[in-house]
Amino acid sequence: MNAGLYRSVWRWHFYAGLFVMPFVLLLSVTGAIYLFKPQIDRWEERAWRDLPPAPGSPVAQVDAALADFPGARVDSYRVPERVGDAALIHLALAQGGMRDVFVSPSGRVLGSLDPEARISAVVSRLHGNLLIGRMGDWLVELAASWAIVMIVTGLYLWWPRGRGLAGVIWPRARAGLRDLHAVTGFWVAGLALILLVSGLPWAGIWGSAFTTVRAGFGLVKDAPDWKTGAAASHADHDHHAMAVTSPLRAPLERLPAMVALARAERLAFPALIRPPGVTDARGSPSPGWVVKSEAQNRTLQRSITIDAASGRELSRTGFADKHPIDRLVNYGISWHEGQLFGWVNQLVGVVTAAALLALVVTSFLLWRRRRPAGLLGAPPVPGTQHLRGVTAIIVALCVLLPMVAISLTAVLLLEWLVLRRVPATAAWLGLRAAPVRNRP
Repeated sequence: MNAGLYRSVWRWHFYAGLFVMPFVLLLSVTGAIYLFKPQIDRWEERAWRDLPPAPGSPVAQVDAALADFPGARVDSYRVPERVGDAALIHLALAQGGMRDVFVSPSGRVLGSLDPEARISAVVSRLHGNLLIGRMGDWLVELAASWAIVMIVTGLYLWWPRGRGLAGVIWPRARAGLRDLHAVTGFWVAGLALILLVSGLPWAGIWGSAFTTVRAGFGLVKDAPDWKTGAAASHADHDHHAMAVTSPLRAPLERLPAMVALARAERLAFPALIRPPGVTDARGSPSPGWVVKSEAQNRTLQRSITIDAASGRELSRTGFADKHPIDRLVNYGISWHEGQLFGWVNQLVGVVTAAALLALVVTSFLLWRRRRPAGLLGAPPVPGTQHLRGVTAIIVALCVLLPMVAISLTAVLLLEWLVLRRVPATAAWLGLRAAPVRNRP
């Protein structure tokens, strides 16, 4: 084994782990919570579900919602999941912002919520951009990119190299934290990589680059049905951008027929109905009525567009109609959100999050135990002659992960121009080359 290569990879693993630890803690907790968005939303709406059945009509429900919010515009009507549930009327308010208004089957307004303040929406923004917009999105993408580096380098360090299975597949009884860290990392590595990679299409820089490549090479003509950057969240729509082109009072005569269509088509919940002219998630006004499922399991999503004047079906699309690249991305998004295989997917997600938290705790304890007094505790630089073996890996990671390339360039410049020139700082960071000895 090339001890210099091993020490170089160990150094990368150390710094990647040191940087991503706080982010992994936050993203694991918020991600685990968001896995249960359907259950959280139902709990939040518990007062407006299982109501006594009563005669009424969708038009009367919309009229009641508009009467409570003068000047508002109808963005969508959510078909009740079960008989007796309130309808959710999503309104664009005259003064700006959106409102979810819950109306009983008989047409009485029961309450309303700010969609941006809902539990799952806050958790989504915290998970996606740390509640600080574009800068938070960049930080999350940076952390996710270096987490991939951490996992890849961790697998290299874990590789058995002729050892037995003890301490590799399962921890040895007396080995302690090191085995627990290494073995947990091995078992969670694949699931963690899937989660990290499936989240990249949402990221501002990676997602934008992917969208450009996706369109520039002529692979996919249609716009992606997910957002990237600070505006992105696990929800499909941007509450601030929607309904800006919808009329003050869309003609609703066909709304009952659209509700009947959604039920006849057995569209997966939540099934939404949007009037003609309402802006969709990609910023395009609809030419007619849109009846669609926005299920988090994206394989169940379908959309039907109906001509506003004639009632004739204009188009019908489903998951099978997407390009294979988009289908793959949407499989990943559904898995990332814990909805591809129902509760099994949620359980796997929780186990993955718990394992990542265990990795953070064990790595911190190992660092505290091994760190020499007065030093950061990074593995010493083994010397430039031993870095050739990692060059190809570095280049590949920089090509695949733009944020790694950007941050690595900045760090190397800082190290070369400043850090190495201050002896005390260089010693604390372990920037002085050290002779290569046996594997640590």
